[in-house]
Amino acid sequence: MTHIPALKGWKSVNIAGFMELVGPLLRSTRSEEKNTYGLQTTNKHQNQIGLVHGGVMTTLLDQVIAIVAWEAVDRQPIVTVQMDTTFLGSAKSGDFLEVRATIRHMTRTLMFVEAEINCGLNSIARASAIMKISYKAVESK
Repeated sequence: MTHIPALKGWKSVNIAGFMELVGPLLRSTRSEEKNTYGLQTTNKHQNQIGLVHGGVMTTLLDQVIAIVAWEAVDRQPIVTVQMDTTFLGSAKSGDFLEVRATIRHMTRTLMFVEAEINCGLNSIARASAIMKISYKAVESK
């Protein structure tokens, strides 16, 4: 994992697997921002023209949406059924990205979540997702 100097107001989230390659993912330590996460971008996140790759932003949106949904259902397994992403701007290598997710609606088995990435004061991407709560995965163990 790449070492990123500590940023005031943020702590690293330990997530094994694919997110280790993209991250480290950071979580806001401010109590009023419990669903706010961040990523300090580096050269590994850029495309050939020096901008943060759209795949990095999509991964970041999906991961934050999944974490917020997972925590809302007491850490039951949850998977992305559909995610629609809109790119509104861009970020450069070295920019700090903040992601906020909000649960809009929930049924017994589905959750509808929205998230937005900001770079400074600019909104650069947003997503809406349908998440499936996988109670069966827990019950079968």
